[in-house]
Amino acid sequence: MTPRRVLFLCSRHRLRSPTAAAVFAGRSGLEVDSAGLADDADTPLDAEQLDWADLVVVMEAQHARRLHQRFGPRLKGKRVVTLDIPDDYDFMQPELVALLERRVAPLLR
Repeated sequence: MTPRRVLFLCSRHRLRSPTAAAVFAGRSGLEVDSAGLADDADTPLDAEQLDWADLVVVMEAQHARRLHQRFGPRLKGKRVVTLDIPDDYDFMQPELVALLERRVAPLLR
């Protein structure tokens, strides 16, 4: 099944996941949202966002671990994918956008 609702997660919701949401927003047949997993995230993840998502995309393995620790039961039946994108980029940095395109686009087919 092609995912229709994609949730992007990073640590503080300042650079990577907001960039991913901006890059994939407006694509036909796709809804996106984003949040952070850190306690001081600009937009902290809430359970309703997880319930909404068909596909959960995290930037690093530590995010997947934290997600499973905090929301394990809510992830039942959810596909969680780790992109392995380190926190080395600025918001909408062209290299980050290109990396997201390369790693996320195949997940949306």
